[in-house]
Amino acid sequence: MVASVGEVSTPVILIPGFWLNAASWDEVAAALRTRGYPVSALTLPGMASVREDRSGITLRDHVDAVVAAVDAAGGPVVLVGHSAGGALSHAAADARPEKVRGVIYVDSLPLGDGECVNAELPEVDGEIPLPDWSVFSEEDLVDLDEGLRASFRERAVPVPVAVARDPQRLSDPRRYHVPSVAIACEYPSAQIKELMAQGHPWTAEVAAMTDLDFVDLPTGHWPQFTRPGDLVDVIATVLGDWAAT
Repeated sequence: MVASVGEVSTPVILIPGFWLNAASWDEVAAALRTRGYPVSALTLPGMASVREDRSGITLRDHVDAVVAAVDAAGGPVVLVGHSAGGALSHAAADARPEKVRGVIYVDSLPLGDGECVNAELPEVDGEIPLPDWSVFSEEDLVDLDEGLRASFRERAVPVPVAVARDPQRLSDPRRYHVPSVAIACEYPSAQIKELMAQGHPWTAEVAAMTDLDFVDLPTGHWPQFTRPGDLVDVIATVLGDWAAT
């Protein structure tokens, strides 16, 4: 189901992953707005530009920014989190389960209590710049051609190191019942489900979710760049389905 203009009132908040800010969602946000969805995108603390002071910014600061956006919306919202933005979305659902209508994880999964986003990314002077492409797996880089890589690197903003390495802190089990959809890109959903069935610790938080569906969108880790139109279609379908229930 795709909503027409004026039919949808639930605000949609787009949350970027590492090295990116609100501008990374521009193409996706514009397309969703033409379909009638009230969409905003966040720039997280310290991520406005390479010149911004990021010293002292923590994972909690990023979580608090998302929670503040949820509170400012007034009513229930849908959170769409890419990569680390999915971890922030999950934390916001934990903090405000009554205000989050649903979460869409874009090539991301819920991050459990005590886990960190990524402790292995190389640090330079207290922050984490976009690494050389050789640091990423082949699966990450599918469809990310030279032009897209150059554009990504030009816009990339270093991540505060604490955002990558601080432990996630969650406390409200109601988060497990927030309707959620995980868009699987670099790894197919069948592979994730197999790990869940095996009780793999990486999927412990995911396995606890009671209202979680998967949609496959085969591409690399940045579908908002590599397959933006298809990503819009998937998000709009999920939003339309939720609006109908």
